[in-house]
Amino acid sequence: MDVASLIAAGLAPTQAKQFAAPLTAACAQFDISTPARQAAFVAQCEHESAGFVAMEEGLYYRSPERIRMVWPSRFATLADAAQFVANPKALANRVYGGRNGNGDEASGDGWAYRGSGPLGLTGRSNFRRAGLGCGMAFDLSPDLVRKPVAGCLAAAWFFSAHGCNELADRGDIDAITRVINGPAMLGATERRTLFRHAFEAFS
Repeated sequence: MDVASLIAAGLAPTQAKQFAAPLTAACAQFDISTPARQAAFVAQCEHESAGFVAMEEGLYYRSPERIRMVWPSRFATLADAAQFVANPKALANRVYGGRNGNGDEASGDGWAYRGSGPLGLTGRSNFRRAGLGCGMAFDLSPDLVRKPVAGCLAAAWFFSAHGCNELADRGDIDAITRVINGPAMLGATERRTLFRHAFEAFS
């Protein structure tokens, strides 16, 4: 997987140059070893990270209405949500506190373990598991996952550990999307398109 093939797959030249080596190393470590597997992996990462630009979750919201729409179970009223407008750190601690191995809202874990890396790894317990899988202490140094090398490793670990290599072998891109995004299947059409472009580029 080189710079030219990543550009052909849809990455901007800057991101292709920055991520070619980390992606290649991560794929080699987690047996993402065929054009289909690599295309599925890169396509999902490309969608989740807006073309490998966003290596951490954007939690800056400008309206309480939007906050309630995204997290209806976390905010009972608009007045409650209004406290978190333009306050991403507090918002992360509210919505992710007490979930996925995080401490409560006051612990700060929600912000520390917000969605990170090309696939948006979220939660202290997932950082710990990914770190064990990669031989790195991501739960102790969560900022690592927001950098290209460790971020790609964490994403490749998640992809492999959740059976996505085998799903890619069967060409089941929608099933991979379901693993990564859940039942909402957000962006399913774009993910399939990105896969096709990447498969052509890597074949």
